[in-house]
Amino acid sequence: MLPSHFDPATAEARIYARWEASGCFAPQGEGEPYTVMIPPPNVTGSLHIGHALNNTLQDVLVRFERMRGRRVLWQPGTDHAGIATQMVVERQLATAGNEDRRSMGRARFLERVWEWKAESGGQILNQLKRLGASCDWSRERFTMDEGLSEAVRKVFVDLYHQGLIYRDKRLVNWDTQFETAVSDLEVVNEERKGHFWHFKYPLADGETYEFPTAFDDEGRPTAWETRDYIAIATTRPETMLGDGAVAVHPDDKRYASIVGKKVRLPLADRLIPIIADEYPDPDFGSGAVKITGAHDFNDYQVARRHDIALFVLMDAKGRMAAEPYVPAQYRGLDRFEARKRIVADIDALGLLERVEDKKIMQPIGDRSGTVIEPMLTDQWYVDAKTLAGPALDAVRTGKTRFIPESWTKTYYNWLENIEPWCVSRQLWWGHQIPAWYAADGSVFVAHTEAEAVEQARVKSGNDVALTQDEDVLDTWFSSALWPFSTLGWPEDTDAFRTHYPTSTLVTGFDIIFFWVARMMMQGIHFTGEPPFKDVYVHALVRDAKGAKMSKSKGNVVNPLDLIDKYGADALRFTLAAMAAQGRDIKLSEDRIDGYRRFGTKLWNAAKFMQMNACQPWPGGTLDAAGLHLTTSHWILGELGATAAQVTADLEAYRFNDAASALYRFVWNVLCDWYIELSKPIFAGDDDTAKAEVRSVAGYVLDETLKLLHPFMPFLTEELWEQLVADGPERAGLLAVEHWPPGPVAGIRAEAAAEIDWVIGLVTEVRSMRADLNVPASVKVPLTLVGATAEQGVWLARYRAEVERLARLASSAEAAAVPAGAVAFVHHGAEVGLEVAEHINLEAELARLDKEVLRLTDDITKAQAKLDSADFLARAPEEVVDEHRDRVESATLARAKYQEALARLRRG
Repeated sequence: MLPSHFDPATAEARIYARWEASGCFAPQGEGEPYTVMIPPPNVTGSLHIGHALNNTLQDVLVRFERMRGRRVLWQPGTDHAGIATQMVVERQLATAGNEDRRSMGRARFLERVWEWKAESGGQILNQLKRLGASCDWSRERFTMDEGLSEAVRKVFVDLYHQGLIYRDKRLVNWDTQFETAVSDLEVVNEERKGHFWHFKYPLADGETYEFPTAFDDEGRPTAWETRDYIAIATTRPETMLGDGAVAVHPDDKRYASIVGKKVRLPLADRLIPIIADEYPDPDFGSGAVKITGAHDFNDYQVARRHDIALFVLMDAKGRMAAEPYVPAQYRGLDRFEARKRIVADIDALGLLERVEDKKIMQPIGDRSGTVIEPMLTDQWYVDAKTLAGPALDAVRTGKTRFIPESWTKTYYNWLENIEPWCVSRQLWWGHQIPAWYAADGSVFVAHTEAEAVEQARVKSGNDVALTQDEDVLDTWFSSALWPFSTLGWPEDTDAFRTHYPTSTLVTGFDIIFFWVARMMMQGIHFTGEPPFKDVYVHALVRDAKGAKMSKSKGNVVNPLDLIDKYGADALRFTLAAMAAQGRDIKLSEDRIDGYRRFGTKLWNAAKFMQMNACQPWPGGTLDAAGLHLTTSHWILGELGATAAQVTADLEAYRFNDAASALYRFVWNVLCDWYIELSKPIFAGDDDTAKAEVRSVAGYVLDETLKLLHPFMPFLTEELWEQLVADGPERAGLLAVEHWPPGPVAGIRAEAAAEIDWVIGLVTEVRSMRADLNVPASVKVPLTLVGATAEQGVWLARYRAEVERLARLASSAEAAAVPAGAVAFVHHGAEVGLEVAEHINLEAELARLDKEVLRLTDDITKAQAKLDSADFLARAPEEVVDEHRDRVESATLARAKYQEALARLRRG
């Protein structure tokens, strides 16, 4: 017999071990391939709630398709995560206090990283197993496996020889702690307290101009002052030493007379031009901006347009450089110390106009926590614009589609405006760039050093000493090859021929730019086909109030803690049930606990069936034509409709709709009604009816377990095994059972109308009793007036069930509703409940009136805020959503109380 309850703590590991031992996660059979590539988590990572959502949705899909007979491959693996992994090992070295990476040297440091990877890396994959992820672990890959490294080298070399990779000096995000370029994804923009320093730049050669200081109502100047300077404002005074120009808008009449003139740059004592450009905003600050092309991304674009000189002010550590254009007194200072001294020196010259306190957005390295410095450096770049064309066409022609479709616009916008992709990083951990340099600066790009040496020999006619580029490739470069490098490419493997292009990518919206688009570009360029047919983009998991989770807010949820507390199935079902397309998930423990109770409800239903000798279905199809009970036809109809809906919803990536359909069927249809309507049969003497219910119930439970398995794999697998303890053994695991085919043949169509009428009658009576506060212990008479002949038959047939479930003293047809009875209409017939003697009518009317007034007041106050443009502009998104939810729930509740009032007054 089934134990009293399902214990996830003891069952989950045992069940997962059975799955792994069986090999059922490997591609099976000859069905159509279905391939999903796991977004490879960082080898340094641990499971967070975003991973839990992403991998739950992937697992729902692969378990669904596996049961549908497709040859499923869910490819697992991890990313070497260059900067994150190097940081972990460097911190370990710092804690030990012995050596740092530079004193160790590159070779020994990399040995240490590989040791750490072997000991501790990849713990997240074991955590994914706790979630129930059914990846083919025998195929686990790592982005620095030799096979994947060979793919990286080939792609780099091929792109270089095709002119699509090149070396250039451009502006990059520079992390001064790690001394490397970093991608935009590794930069977090934070609002911090800061200042605007307003400086005066003196005009050269004694030039002056008339600057307007007062204006009339139409904006025309009415007063002027003579100025021998132009005012600029900056949040980073230390960069003024690298200014190459001052820019004003070409339509800004205040400065028209001095465009083309020069100013003498304070402290640096250089002459720089005043130029006209569309970039400055005449209405912001003074309307004049300093152009520091080597240390600001916007300024860099202006400098390129006007051929303005670029001055690199800092070294890799963010210290002021030992360059002739940096005054000697600042050389070697940290940039922030230099800032203090420069401001003080500007002030001493009388050129500090004012200091304005202001909140500013600062770019912060997400790993180092340091302020990112835009830096002009020599780096390797991919011609992303050329590669983007075919990637755009693949989506425009429908070869690849985004779900929800709205993300297509985001994808287009980024690829249509794509900049060259900086792929070099000044790190040691990663794929070292396969480029070698001769002493004269000549570069040789090859798969191996031997090839590079041969290229140099051919070019020069002699043996040439070469040095390999010390930089490594951006982590996204290797992960862009993930869909095909993991399948054995560039070799023509069976796995590559079978499983590429892949079927579905499940990903978060935040890496559409950095990963999805780059996989599209590289996949199409090197294989001729886009790497996936569908890209399903899920939203964020927020806290219960809708706020974004962050460590600073203290609202981060650890999914492993939730699994420990509620079991993996409850967490999985919650995430799937709330994964509506385009909507963030508000995760609360109450919801998770609710779905844990949902699992318990199914467990108890299975125990009831087992106690009443409902045996598992022996296999094969079920034909309802030989069944006599209306409830049998009804439940099989409901099952078939649910199977069809869940199938359609999963095919359309409507995870929440599929979960809702299953919840309704299991809780409301199977447990609340079918079992309740079957109890009198089990308690009766009709052995034929009992046999039919046992057979049908066994079939329905088996098919329910199959439908629910992708969402709650552990509980369903346990029931699948345990329910045969006293009967024939199962042929195999539920994980590889066939998906329910849909509607059952031979069902009487009229059965649904009959049972739905009975259920509706009981539901309405229960609702009325609750609305009117009729005590649960009280049984009241029911009168049915104006019913059809068919409805009269149904009442007679199910009188015992209706009276038991609705807590009625009696039920009968009559010509009129008794005086004083409260009435409602059900399918055209009038139903009267004689409740007057069991309630205080005046007190109930007063109570209901008070509730209606309270809810109306709540609705009015919440709606007033939602109608306020100021509230919508200032309030956090989660607060706005909370008010919308309040209006919706209060409106529904008010309607319920208003209907109860109407019933009482009619009675």
